Amino acid sequence: MNTIISIEPGTPMESQVRPGHNRWHPDIPPVASAGRGDRIRVECPDMFDWQIRNDDDASDIAELNMNRAHMVCGPIAVEGARPGDLLVVDILDVGPLPGRAWGYTGIMRPEMGGMLADYFSEPRKAIWDFEGIYATSRHIPGVRFAGQVHPGILAVAPSHELLDRWNSREQALIQTDPDRVPELATVPDPDGAVLGSLSGAEFERVASEAARTLPGRENGGNCDIKNLSRGSRLYMPVFVEGANLSVGDLHFSLADGEATVCGAIEMAGYLDLRVDVIPNGMDVYGTSNPFFVTGPINVEYTERIVFEGFSIEADGTQGFLDAHASYRQACLEAIRYLSRFGYSEEQAYVILSTAPIETRINALGGKPNAVCTMAVPTGIFEGDIKPQSRSNWGTPASVDLASVVAAG
Repeated sequence: MNTIISIEPGTPMESQVRPGHNRWHPDIPPVASAGRGDRIRVECPDMFDWQIRNDDDASDIAELNMNRAHMVCGPIAVEGARPGDLLVVDILDVGPLPGRAWGYTGIMRPEMGGMLADYFSEPRKAIWDFEGIYATSRHIPGVRFAGQVHPGILAVAPSHELLDRWNSREQALIQTDPDRVPELATVPDPDGAVLGSLSGAEFERVASEAARTLPGRENGGNCDIKNLSRGSRLYMPVFVEGANLSVGDLHFSLADGEATVCGAIEMAGYLDLRVDVIPNGMDVYGTSNPFFVTGPINVEYTERIVFEGFSIEADGTQGFLDAHASYRQACLEAIRYLSRFGYSEEQAYVILSTAPIETRINALGGKPNAVCTMAVPTGIFEGDIKPQSRSNWGTPASVDLASVVAAG
């Protein structure tokens, strides 16, 4: 396997030999190239570019610089890719960097967002250790599960026209409620921007225009789809010459929904890919968004407890087919249930963000309530969490997530 981008662990992205980036813009120059059919390896830092430590103190989560989030590697120019084509990306393998068989999950400050940011306002951290395909955490005893390792971000560069559309529509959304916390969208912000090899006046121009990486968009980006894993084949619209592929935000495991925002088990790792091009593929297949074919590897726990939610806010307000409110209610139901088995609500929240949880929008036809479900696999727990077996459950050790340790 040809490693076209390697990284030095602990070194900030802008100081790497082939510096990556944490914004989207068509003028970020490629740092590597690949030909059609090439098999390549890319090494990636964790999502926050080494800001998080393997310890029992969540001060790093509390002090996190979100403007440096989503350091991705690339761009990689793919020979022969032209606007209107489809870039074909096969995910051959993905795993942690040698010597770094650990990852982390965080509950963020409320202004950073999260499905239940209004319930969980104190920063918390869980460190996970990897043993083969399994993850365990000293901060969440009694839980062990297999991870479906995958990249959170696979993306191509937008064109100037597409970038302008993003910034225009997201700014318009922000103006509908400009004082909302967390904000409705993230605007371009030069603070903390890393833009590959750009410097000087060109850096300042691009940093003032470049889109943030938090949401997924037409170019792919931060879609956090756990099934886009080993053996999958991704088809991506091409908007610029060479496509300019970038990758990163590797996850050892992720629950559907990633409720805590930093809800995956984030890790530094490697990604093995094969790239190809379908000429004029956007017109041939009538697509303007990425799509993919799943691979044969899937983490599956056959027995699950399924929690239901409806379009009702916590204050009792009735919504109309509101899947977001329904998902939140299902998540809260699951948290309250798991808390009866000795877990803190914060531990339960992290479990529901990282373990192989399946969520569904089950029904939109019964107005006013959308029905969403959250399916929690019973096999990830040392004890039996089914209701009739509660008397046989051994209470987990009295340890909670890492919290902020007071100075001194």
